[in-house]
Amino acid sequence: MDACKPYLASVLVQLTYTGFYVISKFIFDKGVNTYIFVFYRQAAASLLLAPVALVFERKKAPPLTLSIAVKLFLHALLGITWSLNMNNIGLKNTSASVASACSNTVPVFTFFLALLLGMETFKLKSLSGAGKAVGITLCLAGVMIIAFYKGPHIPPVHLHGHHGHSEGSMNHESTPSMATWIKGSLFTISSNLTWSMWLVLQGKILKEYPSKLLFTTLQSIFSTLQSLAVAMAFEREISKWKLHLDMGLVAIMYGGFIVTGVAFYLQSWIIEKKGPVFVAIFTPLALVFTMICSTILLGEMISLGSVIGGFLMVGGLYGVLWGKSKESMVCELPIRDEKVNVLVKETA
Repeated sequence: MDACKPYLASVLVQLTYTGFYVISKFIFDKGVNTYIFVFYRQAAASLLLAPVALVFERKKAPPLTLSIAVKLFLHALLGITWSLNMNNIGLKNTSASVASACSNTVPVFTFFLALLLGMETFKLKSLSGAGKAVGITLCLAGVMIIAFYKGPHIPPVHLHGHHGHSEGSMNHESTPSMATWIKGSLFTISSNLTWSMWLVLQGKILKEYPSKLLFTTLQSIFSTLQSLAVAMAFEREISKWKLHLDMGLVAIMYGGFIVTGVAFYLQSWIIEKKGPVFVAIFTPLALVFTMICSTILLGEMISLGSVIGGFLMVGGLYGVLWGKSKESMVCELPIRDEKVNVLVKETA
């Protein structure tokens, strides 16, 4: 059962991101400012994590040196503040399905960054290397199909009767232009690149500062301060900062408590156990989940290209997983052989 926990945790992380894509797209279409949203989301996460970290880590917390604090601050700036703001701009200018589809560049970015830093191996002539190569190729092919092939649209499924149909029609009429879509896609890809760097660098920083709870808490606090500065720079109108009892508040609580508070902690745990690439290769699942939820809840039109691309990227996921499992088996064999030799010598 313990061996299954990283897999289950990774699927749970992608499910939380699916909910975030759908809710965020809904509130951005209603006019919620993306920069202010990031600030409130991170503030909510900090309010949740700080007391928990104080209770559970105050006696066993590793020393926080100036060097580690600076690394955590820059790490939060890169992978949370920058990445979240770019992602929200991209989401606002495209759709939940497109933003989720673009996020499937994360496994490719993460793998090559980890390869450059010596955290991953790639031997094309081996079975594991071939599996990884096929998996990454399928992921790239899926992204290209989603980007350049639309095909016929699949009618949306509505669970809320005539009202849902009228909202769905409104969504179709307000489909972003090609220029807006390209702009949004570029912002999303930029976000995914910094997110991939954040995943890769997280493994190295956790070795210096192994407390995953404090690691997540400090980054949330740092990103809250950074996001406040960004939001104040881009939005000066006081009325935009007011919170109301609506879906905007639900999205802030969900993004702060569930995504930043829970999912980020789970990611740190998975990275410590399996490495950054393992987290990234589960990203295609969010696309499948998002396409299903956005067509049912938001009435978004899903193209045939998105469906084909989604299946290709899930196939790529299993290809990379298979390659990594083969590598694990090869690494374990010498250890087992050594244990057998020791037992033979002891009994001789």
